[in-house]
Order: sequence, then structure tokens, then C-alpha cells
Amino acid sequence: MKNQKNLTLFALVAFLFLGFSGVAQDGGIKGFVYNEESGEPVIFTNVYLKGTTYGAPTDQNGFYSISKVPPGNYKLMVTSLGYDSLETNITIEGNKIINKNLDLKPGSVELQTFDVNADKQEAQSEVKMSMIKITPAQINQIPTVGGEADFAQYLQVLPGVVFTGDQGGQLYIRGGSPVQNKILLDGMIIYNAFHSIGLFSVFDADIMRSADVYTGGFGAQYGGRISSIMDITTRDGNKKRMAGKVSLSTFGAKAYLEGPLKKAKDGNDGTISYILSGKTSYLDQSSKVLYSYVDSNGIPFSFNDLYGKISFASSSGSKIDLFGFNFQDKAAYANGTGIEWRNYGGGGHFILLPRASSALVEGNFSYSDYFISMTEANNRKRESGINGFNMGLVSTYFLGSNEAKFGVDIVGFATNFTFNNEFNRVITQQENNTEVGAYFKYKYRIGKLILDPSFRLQYYASLSALSPEPRLGMKYNLTDNIRIKGAVGMYSQNLIAANSDRDVVNLFYGFLSSPEKLQSNFVTKEGKTRTVKNNLQKANHYIFGVEYDLTKRINLNVEGFYKDFNQLVNINRNKIYADNELNLDKPDLLKKDFIIEEGAAYGFDIAVKYDFKRVYFWTVYSLIKVDRWDGVIEYNPVFDRRHNVNLVGAYKFGKDLDWEVNARFNFGSGFPFTQTQGFYEGLQFADDIGKDITTENGTISTIYGDLNQGRLPDYARVDANIKKFWTLGAYSKLEASVGVTNMLNRDNIFYFDRSTYTRVDQLPILPNASVSLSF
Repeated sequence: MKNQKNLTLFALVAFLFLGFSGVAQDGGIKGFVYNEESGEPVIFTNVYLKGTTYGAPTDQNGFYSISKVPPGNYKLMVTSLGYDSLETNITIEGNKIINKNLDLKPGSVELQTFDVNADKQEAQSEVKMSMIKITPAQINQIPTVGGEADFAQYLQVLPGVVFTGDQGGQLYIRGGSPVQNKILLDGMIIYNAFHSIGLFSVFDADIMRSADVYTGGFGAQYGGRISSIMDITTRDGNKKRMAGKVSLSTFGAKAYLEGPLKKAKDGNDGTISYILSGKTSYLDQSSKVLYSYVDSNGIPFSFNDLYGKISFASSSGSKIDLFGFNFQDKAAYANGTGIEWRNYGGGGHFILLPRASSALVEGNFSYSDYFISMTEANNRKRESGINGFNMGLVSTYFLGSNEAKFGVDIVGFATNFTFNNEFNRVITQQENNTEVGAYFKYKYRIGKLILDPSFRLQYYASLSALSPEPRLGMKYNLTDNIRIKGAVGMYSQNLIAANSDRDVVNLFYGFLSSPEKLQSNFVTKEGKTRTVKNNLQKANHYIFGVEYDLTKRINLNVEGFYKDFNQLVNINRNKIYADNELNLDKPDLLKKDFIIEEGAAYGFDIAVKYDFKRVYFWTVYSLIKVDRWDGVIEYNPVFDRRHNVNLVGAYKFGKDLDWEVNARFNFGSGFPFTQTQGFYEGLQFADDIGKDITTENGTISTIYGDLNQGRLPDYARVDANIKKFWTLGAYSKLEASVGVTNMLNRDNIFYFDRSTYTRVDQLPILPNASVSLSF
């Protein structure tokens, strides 16, 4: 409570101090930067007035805004890697905003010096606390599994990300469980983005424009989650010509097609474009022939992903996108467990560019439906569904080097959870929920100091709970090459997982809303009793870091973090009594379906990156400790991986740089697990209390040791592949790739089956090949 008061007071003082000083403008220029050949926005490129300090990078929409510029004549410059430089004369008039869209022509690859300068300018002007910006070009720099680059494979090498394995793998980010990570696709909430095989996401990397991944300390524009954010945007589709790609691999196939439905006749005409993507996995069939040594019945994973988008754009840059998706997944494990899920939905996103203002207005609206079903080996069934809408509206004001955002968002969803317990009784939970968030964010620069305070007010209607959430990011440019940064913030969420953080293997990925009936009091680790005021999950983030440009091409980033999960909701594994009037005298800890927990995740990340022309190298080390306290015992959840190392390298060679080889090494220390102490014969008396124990046959039951006191063996995997490119025409390219996943054929444990007392491993060595044609 003391921390909450201090954070709130600090944010309010920051807002009052910063205010809106200097809102008055001299003049300015704004617009979009496009690829001349495709009409697609050119993102994160540098736009500036030559010979001045006035400039701005383009955002994920290709939008730039340079304001508070004195009247006069200037040369507007644009420089970007892979494009010819653009220079044009402009005249800035007082109290007027010029609208100027720019087209860049793809050109020389020798412009990387400009790109480095633009990256450094962004690093010196943006806080970017615990945020990694990902583009398709970066995704293609790591070894491909199954011959296709994928967003899920790139996420696994990011600082602070723990990946649980090839089969049923989930991502845990700086101590947060999957349900505490929010995934957005063009502003739409995606409830499950990763397939059961764990090597592939639902996103087609070829149609992605960019992805912003926040592992902590994110601003108030994001709400409803307490650990991390993945914000993904897709391309609009080629506005000039039809284009696409077809690819086949040993794992699956995919294709996308894009093009104009309406071309611009002149500079004042609008466009309509589309992009369609589909990918499928036939690994369950191809593995019977290619990987029969793994399982003669095949590797039991299959999926289908479809995505489509239509973009209506005006000549001014204002636009509206309409999109829809259908993702499906199926897995059948050797022990008889089967899982099947599907996720479909659609929505829209729009951008409005008021002519006489430096503001940018964005909005989104969408609907999504997710359902998962799992049948266990003993024929018990679990089902979970979540469906609903989300919408939002945000205005961004560019005030010289400062920036202000005002926004509101609404999320409505219904959860439906059903399972059969060990006595074959059907237990269900159905809930309707509405969340409303309003926020303000203001980035302000004072000399070498950049402050990025924000404040979010989140209201949970179903719980009648209001959560004020102040947040602050900051950066100080100590020298031209060294920058220190930090972030603090408060976060909350309503959703909880339909499984337990204590489960050894989380194959079932379902959702519940926070239950209404929880314990009224909670005993902290220090032995103090506190009142449970609401049923939300809550966390505070504290992060500090240093950025150091060791050379022009080598960058070092070090971040230390502490996530204080001061209130979590988990399934009660201590329950032995029914929660009814007959057991009013029993402790809540022994009768509630869900209990309150608290915990923390803390550690540090070190990342070193080198990227120039032929060579790319990235090394990442993460040290993380995660602990939980349930009111009785302290334990480490099953995803508490202390040490995680990733080494990624890529090298281009050949006369035309038409060969590329890349490799990745991943090491992770062992996960916690609960050891087996022994077995006994268990008898059930639920149906007949008069059973004769001397003649009745029971079932083998397990005596467990202390919770998660053991450690599984360490995990290590090496992947590598080599690619060859052939240019067939002005727009056509053929690519062939061969590679090996787990090339050392290391036995990495998946889990230990107590019932058969056998070890189940992750996937062994898997050679793969692919061929693709772009046109």
C-alpha cells in the first residue's frame, strides 16, 4: 500500500510539473513515407530537415511529424537502409502544418551508415524500456525450423523469455505466465498465438510489418495484463501490382497473395489493396515417412491458419483496414491425450489525419472467439472458451520533441469453462466481464533527460473494481554512447489461467475470469494478515538498465528488473472440503476453489548485438528467479528457469550475397518439479461408503514430495541451416533452404510420466528442407 501511494503521488507530481509547456507551434510538416514500388509504408526510417536538429522517425504506420519549426525554407531529407536517399525543398510557414507524403525508391544496400545513425537517434530520443522492435528481416536472420521463419522462433531468443519446449511449449516472460501476456494483432486481442508443437505461431512472418515486444515496464496505452505485451501489425498489401509467395517444406506449406483492387490515378486519388495469407502443417502425415524414427505413427501435430485484410487509403494518408482470421490446431499425444483448439474473428483499424493539426487519430474495433477442448488419457474432458470484443480510440499530439497521447479502450468478454473432476462430476464456470480503460501519456525531453510518464485508470465492471495505475519511463543520455534508463509502474488484470502454475506440463491453455468467491484474508510471507479487497491479479514493475554503444556496430544492453506480483489468483491444490454451509468452520485455504498467492520475479538480462552487411551476431544471457507464496509454503513455479543463454549468428556470402548460413545455440537450466516419494493403493468411497477394503481392488496412487523441490536436467539445442537465393526477374526470387533442428540430437526432457515411470523427451534431431518462390 505504501508503494502504491508513493507511485501515485510521483506520477501526479510529474504530470503537474511537465504540464503542456511549449504547446504553441511555429510551423511544421507531417505525412507518410511509402515504398515507391509497392505503396507499403516505410517504417522506422529517419525524416529530418537538412542542416538542423529538427527530425523524427516514422512509426509503424510510416507516419512522421516534425513540429515547432521556425518559418523558412528547408531541405527535407529521408534516408533508410535499402532505399535511395530523398531530398525535397519545402517552405515552413508560421502556425501552419504542411501535409507531405514521400515515396522512397528501393536502391543501394550501401546505405547502412544512414540506418545506424537513425537507430542511434531513436535510442537517444526514445525510452524504449524493456522493448524489442521486431521486423520480418530480423526474423529471417535466425535458423528456420521446418524451413520457414516464424515469430515464435524469434521470441525464444529474446532477453527474459523462457520457452518450455517443442511440444506444447508456452512462453513465460520475466516470471509472468502465458495468461499474463497480452497479444495484439492489428489492435485485436489474440487469446492463443502459439501452436501445440511450440515451434510455430499463428502469424505469417511474410505479411508482418513489425512487432513491439515489451517484457516489462510498458506504458499506460496497454492495460489488462500484468507481465508483458506483444503488439503486432500486418502490411496493407501491395498498392501497385499483384505479388505473393508460395512455399513448401517438410513440415508444411504456406502462401500469400497481395495486390491492388483500386490503383491511384494521380496524387489526389485513393487506393484499395488486399493481402491474403494461409499456412498449414502436414507434419502428422509427412513425419510417418520422413521422421518415422521419432514415432511410427507420426509426430501428432497439425494446424491451419488463415488471415485476410483489405485496406482503403486516401491520398492524405487517412485509411481504414478491415481484417478477419481463422486459426486451428490439433494434437494427439501417444498417451491418449488429445487437444484441439480454434480461434476466429475479425475487425477493423483506422487512421485519421486532421489537415490543420499535428495530431494523429487512431481507432480499432474487433471480435474474437476462442475455444479449446482436451480429452485426457482417462477420458476426462476439459473445455474452455472465451469470446468478446475490444475497441479503442487514441489521439497523439506531436509537440516538437514532445509527444502526448490520450486514449480510451473497452473490452467485453464471456468465459465458459467446463471440466470433469476425478469423481466424474461436471464443474462449470460462466462469467460475463467488461473492462474500461482511459489513459494519458506524455513524453517530454529536458536536455539529455527524457521523461515518459503515463497514467491509466482501469475499471472492472464485473468486480466493481477501479484500479489507478501510474507508470513512468525515463532515460538519460550520459554521453553520446552511454544511456541509462528506468521504469516503474502498476498493473492489473482480471483473467486467470484454467490450469495451475504448479502443473508440470501445461498442455491445456484455457481462460477464466477472476472468481467472485475468494478468501477474505491472506497471510503474507512475513506472517502478517491482510484483507483481500478485490479479486484482481496485480503487479508492480521496477526496471533499471544501461545502453552502451561499444562501437558503431556493436551495442550492449543490460537491464535489471523486479516484478512484484503482490496479488495472484491460482487453483487451490490444498482443497479437501466442499465450500458450503456444512464447512463454515473450515479454513478458506482448505475449501475455496481458488486462492490468493503472492510472489516475485527478479534478475537481469545482458544482450550484445552486431549487425552490419554480411554478419549478424546476437548473444543473450538471462538470470531470473521466480518464487511464489500461497499462504502456507514458498515454492518456485514450474517455469522458474534460472539461467538462459542464446547465441545467434548469420553470415551472407557469395558474389551477389546470395548464400546465407545461420545458427542458434540455446541453453537453459532445469525446471523445478515435484518428486515422487512412493506409491500406495487408493480406494474411492464416493459412490459406496460401505465398500469392503479387504476385498476391494484400488488404483495405484502417488505419494508426492515437497512441492517443486527437484530440478529436471538442463536443456540445450543447436539449430542451423543454409539458404541459397536465385533472382529470376525484377520481382521474382527463388529460395531453397536445408537445415537441422536439434542437430546434436540431444535428449531434452519433456516430462516424467509417473504412472509408467518413464521419461518423455522433446523432439530429437529433425533435418528439414524448404523451397519458396516470391513474385
